[in-house]
Amino acid sequence: LRNRKQQNSKGNFLSRMALNDNKAGMEGLDRDKINKIIMDTSKGSRFYESELKREQQVNQRIEKMMLQKAQITEQQLKKAQTQVDKMVSELEKTCDLSRVIVHVDMDAFYAAVEMRDCPELKERPMAVGSMSMLSTSNYHARKYGVRAAMPGFIAKKLCPDLVIVPPNFNKYRAVSDEIREIFSDYDPHFQPMSLDEAYLDFTAHLEQRQSWPESSRTHRYRSQNEKQTRLHQEAEVTDLSPVLFEDSPTSSPSLPGSGGSTGGAFEVFGTSVEEAVREMRFRIEQKTTLTASAGIAPNTMLAKVCSDKNKPNGQFRLLSTRGAVMDFIQDLPVRKICGIGKVNEKMLKALGITTCSHLQQQMALLSLLFSETSWHYFMQISLGLGSTHIPRHEERKSMSTERTFKELSKPEEQFSLCRKLCEDLAEDLKKEGLKGKTVTLKLKNVNFEVKTRAQTLPYPVATAEDVFAVAKDLLKMEIENESPQPLRLRLMGNGLII
Repeated sequence: LRNRKQQNSKGNFLSRMALNDNKAGMEGLDRDKINKIIMDTSKGSRFYESELKREQQVNQRIEKMMLQKAQITEQQLKKAQTQVDKMVSELEKTCDLSRVIVHVDMDAFYAAVEMRDCPELKERPMAVGSMSMLSTSNYHARKYGVRAAMPGFIAKKLCPDLVIVPPNFNKYRAVSDEIREIFSDYDPHFQPMSLDEAYLDFTAHLEQRQSWPESSRTHRYRSQNEKQTRLHQEAEVTDLSPVLFEDSPTSSPSLPGSGGSTGGAFEVFGTSVEEAVREMRFRIEQKTTLTASAGIAPNTMLAKVCSDKNKPNGQFRLLSTRGAVMDFIQDLPVRKICGIGKVNEKMLKALGITTCSHLQQQMALLSLLFSETSWHYFMQISLGLGSTHIPRHEERKSMSTERTFKELSKPEEQFSLCRKLCEDLAEDLKKEGLKGKTVTLKLKNVNFEVKTRAQTLPYPVATAEDVFAVAKDLLKMEIENESPQPLRLRLMGNGLII
């Protein structure tokens, strides 16, 4: 019995490491072939052992859940269904379709920046990161199953010709600043989620835009030659984004489009939300030569899903009607939803739940098996509900920065990196005008075990010196706890809770 459990655990282990073809650029790949390479390459590595341990923990949770499910009576289900129906009725009343929320996600951002600055990489499969872990990959590499959060040594087995470029976060931050300047023209209180994505509320902008003269909606191409080239590309139905890859989906709205053209090196955009978002993406590309994808929807949850719909270099709008939202949600895989990761996906799958409509159908059962927080979130998802509020900068609850790297085990190198992270964090805090009292330190060791430590101060801080003074002590404590063995790290992150 023990051997059978071990075999089952190892046989099922692939689920954590398997190809996630819900991501843009991963569609239509040979899953079995890719998964076999991932499994064969990873066996015996620390990464494999870490994932195996996590998989076993999830399997134990599933076994416990299924035992609990077997003991649920019809009476309990009926009572739960009554509670669910009442809550659905209450939640439906909170549905707000009045806002226009946009989620913008840069296409393969780190990789795109590197390809822009090193053109010979454009035609090659490449990724940003190290042999230990990748941060992102271009679309050429994704055709081989190479993705973010994959160890580089596995990626090289999937794609032997893969070029791995070390990350340059100073460069990425500089480009991100340029992009954020454009975001602020459409929503001064936009919410950045990372260097390459943000949420914006376009509602106020669209109201103002209706009275704008054409001159305010006219933007210049970098050059007349570029416009002619792009119009020629559009006529031949080819990719509009030379930075990314050659065979982008042609269903995405092209940049020179329905807004009309002046006939010169300018582009005129309309007053609709589609035109406003298209204009924003156009301006980003003209300023940085990088492309962005966007989702337009009544709330943040749906907008994020929509931004992945026509990636890369595209946009998708979900109409703000209850019928359109529910039609969109019905067959949506649960894994597409932000907040449902590998663990919840597998636990839900064990219950036969793979789509959002399944969530709604099984909500009574879920209310008996999951925590209140979890099943309430599942219910909101199944109803297509999400936040319609973009927090202002002063409402942010935390800010952090982290880096993945090859093994660091020398204390002087660890303290040096910690200081650099504190400097980056302080720079972000200064831009946002924020301070915080709780300093956090996140560490991941070479066995992929994660620890988070925090210390709260009696006063708010924001400078690199003040944050580092605390983070340094937290790091020193962890180094001492490992002594006489070295603290062997592969990820470090510093944060501040506002």
